[in-house]
Amino acid sequence: MAYSEPEPPPTQVKILIAGGFGVGKTTFVGAVSEIEPLSTEELITEASAGIDHLGGVEEKATTTVALDFGRITIEQHGIVLYLFGTPGQRRFWFLWNELSAGALGAIVLADTRRLEDCFEAVDFFESRGTRFLVAVNEFDDAFRYVPDEVRGALGLGPQVPIVLCDARDRSSAISALKALILHLLAAAPSASA
Repeated sequence: MAYSEPEPPPTQVKILIAGGFGVGKTTFVGAVSEIEPLSTEELITEASAGIDHLGGVEEKATTTVALDFGRITIEQHGIVLYLFGTPGQRRFWFLWNELSAGALGAIVLADTRRLEDCFEAVDFFESRGTRFLVAVNEFDDAFRYVPDEVRGALGLGPQVPIVLCDARDRSSAISALKALILHLLAAAPSASA
């Protein structure tokens, strides 16, 4: 019997899925999770009238009040991603500090119909030095823009990747996660350094 080196255990990584209200964070986590995702979706009630900005998502009936949680294994990289979706409503943003503790990186979901709604998420990660990419969630009725147009509108430098995705589509959302992993690996110090 020949001896073979055991495969190293998978690396476990915490990733945030962030962005404005109604941009598709819960959908994204649910589409890719290999386990039943934990969701804290609750009905939007009249109590949010005058507090929560529903512009552009008037038909939305639920909202995340704490977090979404899912897990996916990226076999080719030997990485287990623990996904934490942040709440999008401003009154729940205090949770972002807790959720971001220990996160290696983030995906900021953007909706081109309401691009300004992702500015705060971009600022949050930039101010903390957390590496992130912007994933433009291509809603059916949204205008289509090339990544460089989105980059210009958000005032982002070339070091921040911009990808297009459909948060409802598992393979599309996984592609965005893989792009983030490659971005994080490219920025990691080399083992030979």
